Amino acid sequence: MKKNSIFIRLMRLCHLLYWLVGIGFRLHSLNRLAPNERRSVLQQMGQSALDVLHVELEKPDTPNNPHGTLIVANHISWLDIFVLAAIYPASFIAAKELRSWFVIGKMIENAGTVFIDRTNRKDIEPINAAIVERLQAGNDVCFFPEARTSLGNAVLPLKAALFQAAINAPTNIQCVVLRYYDAENKRTEQISFSGTNFFITLWRILSQPKITVRIDFPPLIQPTEQPNADRFTLKDQAEALFNQIVLSDSPNPERVLLPEEERSR
Repeated sequence: MKKNSIFIRLMRLCHLLYWLVGIGFRLHSLNRLAPNERRSVLQQMGQSALDVLHVELEKPDTPNNPHGTLIVANHISWLDIFVLAAIYPASFIAAKELRSWFVIGKMIENAGTVFIDRTNRKDIEPINAAIVERLQAGNDVCFFPEARTSLGNAVLPLKAALFQAAINAPTNIQCVVLRYYDAENKRTEQISFSGTNFFITLWRILSQPKITVRIDFPPLIQPTEQPNADRFTLKDQAEALFNQIVLSDSPNPERVLLPEEERSR
């Protein structure tokens, strides 16, 4: 039985490598496409990655928000990038380290990603300006306000800085709430990128017969209807929406990070 399990994982890994080769060729042509075509191709890439990894999306219809919406999501895994690409092919705000990731880095770079140095506070003002420019040009922009991955049982405190772009643009904020479940419909940490590396997470994902990601779209946060709201107010509203859904069926709300990560915070 164990040998069969290893064989299945290796077969799925070969399938993934075949997918990577095909996607690698398609990525080179993305820059030549018009924005709508690029969004469509990125959406197809995101969905095809999930298909290869046996990840199913469980969600209501994606809100028909106008282009130029600021999208914020809770962050659990590198799978989040493919999930969001499949439902909201947006420009990302991502840690600069992701630029060097094979396929994922190239994919989000071609989506118009702004790469940020999270250790440098001087980056915040130009990053917000870049976000505003993209939003005002009619592009959706997505970022992970926790600024790191959690185990998915709860939400880490959000960072307020990039919420300023929604005020400056001005535009609405759409929260996207992600929760991952295993084949037995139980919340799982196995897909988490917290406290581990890409290859360990990949092997754990390949080991799952099926993964389901439930996606919720809480009501829009509308800064234009809150004249006195600042970035901290918007951050608090988003955090409350995330927590309401993530904690609703969390098996272990206190287990947000691994113990060694807690010590390093």
